[in-house]
Amino acid sequence: MVGLTTRLMTLLTGTLVGRDDEGNAYYNAKARPGRTVERRWVIYKGDVDASRVPPHWHAWLHHLADQPPLEPPAAYDWQAAHKRNLTGTPEAYRPKGSPRNEGKRAATTSDYEPWTPN
Repeated sequence: MVGLTTRLMTLLTGTLVGRDDEGNAYYNAKARPGRTVERRWVIYKGDVDASRVPPHWHAWLHHLADQPPLEPPAAYDWQAAHKRNLTGTPEAYRPKGSPRNEGKRAATTSDYEPWTPN
């Protein structure tokens, strides 16, 4: 949900720069007197979660890139697709032995010796 202030700022001063694959919209506002840097922001489609911003758009938002990435950079064959942070969701990674993963873990092997002080 976009706040009223963000909605007004976007309507009055924002220029749509582009959209990513998830439908998030990226805007900027040119620098004005008293402000030396243009402002850049994102309006999320759906959940507001910063981990949903792909790396190339993140670089543009934080002024690490001058030009907006209108096309995603070419991916290497070993690269996985961008995925948002799943922590706190049902899809989150739960290792074996985790209490949230039914609390089951592999039995210990005989090579384990607990430390005992002398």
